[in-house]
Amino acid sequence: MTASERSIQLVRVAAEAAAEKLADDIIAYDVSDQLVITDAFLLCSASNDRQVRAVVDEIEERLRVEADAKPVRREGEREGRWVLLDYLDIVVHVQHEEDRNFYALERLWKDCPSIELPESVKQAAEQRGHGAAR
Repeated sequence: MTASERSIQLVRVAAEAAAEKLADDIIAYDVSDQLVITDAFLLCSASNDRQVRAVVDEIEERLRVEADAKPVRREGEREGRWVLLDYLDIVVHVQHEEDRNFYALERLWKDCPSIELPESVKQAAEQRGHGAAR
């Protein structure tokens, strides 16, 4: 089983929103074969708590406006170090750089296929010279 078209659409919109707010290391995985609760994970990081919140706010706004999607659950917002947005079809993890390095979620999901992100997301990462979007 692979991620649905809806899930891929949500991942792409969320990735573009994250890139606009200068998130780093934007990666998406199709976890549909491993998990029954969601199709895809989007991971990204930010350099400080304020930027984590800005990335989260932009992702929520863009998904609401462009895809008529609202999260069913938000976790970690108060601390601003690792915010999880659960949209059922996808789960978005926005982490502070330090937490991203420490928890290294990529290691857990490295066997899952990655989801191709929009070219604009890749270009934003290259222009900033930071973690490349995959």
